[in-house]
Amino acid sequence: MNDLAPLLTPEGRALLDEVRGTDPAHELAVATRLRREHPAELVSAALGQARLRQRAVAKFGAEDARRMFFTPDGVEQSTRASVAAYRAECLRALGVRSVADLCCGIGGDAIAFARAGIRVLAVDRDPLTCEAARANADALGLAGLIEVREADVTEVDTAGYDAVFVDPARRSSRRGRIFDPEAYSPPLSWAVSAALGAPLGLLKIAPGIPHEAIPAEATAEWVSDGGDVKEAMLWFGPDVTPGARRATLLPAVAGIYVTPETMLPDPEVRPVGKYLYEPDGAVIRAHLVAEVAEEVEGGLIDPTIAYVTADEAHRTPYATAYEITDRLPFNVKKLKALLRERRVGVLTVKKRGSAVEPEELRRKVLPKPHGPESVTVFLTRVAGAPTMLLGHPVR
Repeated sequence: MNDLAPLLTPEGRALLDEVRGTDPAHELAVATRLRREHPAELVSAALGQARLRQRAVAKFGAEDARRMFFTPDGVEQSTRASVAAYRAECLRALGVRSVADLCCGIGGDAIAFARAGIRVLAVDRDPLTCEAARANADALGLAGLIEVREADVTEVDTAGYDAVFVDPARRSSRRGRIFDPEAYSPPLSWAVSAALGAPLGLLKIAPGIPHEAIPAEATAEWVSDGGDVKEAMLWFGPDVTPGARRATLLPAVAGIYVTPETMLPDPEVRPVGKYLYEPDGAVIRAHLVAEVAEEVEGGLIDPTIAYVTADEAHRTPYATAYEITDRLPFNVKKLKALLRERRVGVLTVKKRGSAVEPEELRRKVLPKPHGPESVTVFLTRVAGAPTMLLGHPVR
């Protein structure tokens, strides 16, 4: 698929409506039937678009996904709608009325900005991607707020815009995921200079970026949604605190924010207590586990492991609490016997600091359910020793 125009015609749109929700198992039969009345290329494009829309539901929701137009890379690389909406609300709250969205992709962030009432210049150099972004702005009734421009983002004049948002490409068709920020397209150094030259600058980066690669001028924010880390952002501007760190948890919009002056030292290591706390991934990525440990009056089980232990149960949005019932040296046979004795039928395996694969262990110790009970097993290290901690989530 290298042109969306046929799908935007009345015939194309009608065909998209007809193939909506097509079961992949029945796709060949549907295609054979439709090719009797429509060009084969159009039928293939419609069925391909239907598959992409089905995949896009997880990010955009069913209502938007069924109206939008996607490319394979666009579905893969687009921002989740909930995260884009959070970012757009942040800009709106800061008084931003216009934003240059550089490397806009199929327009996921541009849509969120426009829905927040922000005027958007959406720029991308790929013709098909721009075609999809325009189609999406039109399909969602936002064309009046979104201007899509096909151009090299490094050559676009962003003067006059309240904010600049850059989402560099972090994947390559040849190399897959890119880990070196200077290998982003455009490179992180260029994106930083573009952000620093704007009244307010915001960069989207990979959540696994090394902290030493974060520019000193930026506040860095890690965002998770439903417990899954989705992205990191760098904020630049006169009201931004250089070196600050934030962990933001959606959908509740809970957050931990610290400045260089208020950051806590690493928590002390202590014996495993009655409760184990598993910090949210955004908290871990932001290096804010110490703040969680202080909140629950706990410490680490090992200096290199981001599990917090405490003697009391505390409710916190920043970590999931488990009541620990057993602590054992790592031993597959002992674990298997214990699960049989406890009549365990549902086993959740989590690991941190262990080379054992959870699925492999599950097959070995619970080849078939033994009963109605459930348990969570943590494969980790305690004071450097491979350890199994068994417990249950605190309700």
